Amino acid sequence: MDKKMQIAFLVVFFGAIAIELVWSYFKKKQVYNFRESLANAFIIIGAKVIKPLTLAWGYYLFTWASQYKIAELPFNWYTILLTALVVEFVYYWYHRLSHEIPILWTIHHTHHSSPWLNFFTAGRLNWLGKFTSPVFYIPLVMVGFSPLLITGVLAISLIYQIFLHTEMIGKIGFFEGLFFNTPSAHRVHHASNKKYIDKNYGGMLIIFDRIFGTYVPETEKVDYGVTTGFIGHNPFKILFQPLFQYLKKAFGRKGHISEKQEIKFLK
Repeated sequence: MDKKMQIAFLVVFFGAIAIELVWSYFKKKQVYNFRESLANAFIIIGAKVIKPLTLAWGYYLFTWASQYKIAELPFNWYTILLTALVVEFVYYWYHRLSHEIPILWTIHHTHHSSPWLNFFTAGRLNWLGKFTSPVFYIPLVMVGFSPLLITGVLAISLIYQIFLHTEMIGKIGFFEGLFFNTPSAHRVHHASNKKYIDKNYGGMLIIFDRIFGTYVPETEKVDYGVTTGFIGHNPFKILFQPLFQYLKKAFGRKGHISEKQEIKFLK
């Protein structure tokens, strides 16, 4: 992303936050919390600081995988669309496994631990996740998909997902649950309500949730956060406490791993 595009994105992003703040004021909704926003800002800035390292890691992994590729797909509109679809498929499973595998959940927990959902929450991503996520796309590179195109599709997907983190946009009629992911569907994903837990994993699309039976529409008020409770506003605790507790075998959450796994997890 060049400098002009970065500036344009920041203008749109902070403009959206301003609109959301005005909307929440008139609707009398506490969408933002000052201390939580400061924690989110710290996490986002930290991710920017380590970005050269995470980019280098991704480049290394994809370069290494490229030497084992069995084919090289041509660059055209068909392969662009195909890449978008398979990247979404891998993202769905990476996201789902980040909820179902305890060690991955300790990293993904950061994103779900806030009791508030807003555009700023979208950037509340664990720094370690920047190193684990590229691993899941290595098979695509080996099959012959372009690393540059994979990275580009992921970047577009992440930008799209920013604008899913809001209460400002309601349900979108017949469009809900049809093809693309929506704010309503993503609110469900951030819920701690029993009926909503571990649902709606899609990035830009919702079709794989439909195919694999993890789609649930928003039908009742959403309680945001995690079932183990609020972790606080300290960004370092938000980022690393679940992992440390896991390593001490003292971290688990009901409803996100099986009872058998949880018993083993807590021993």
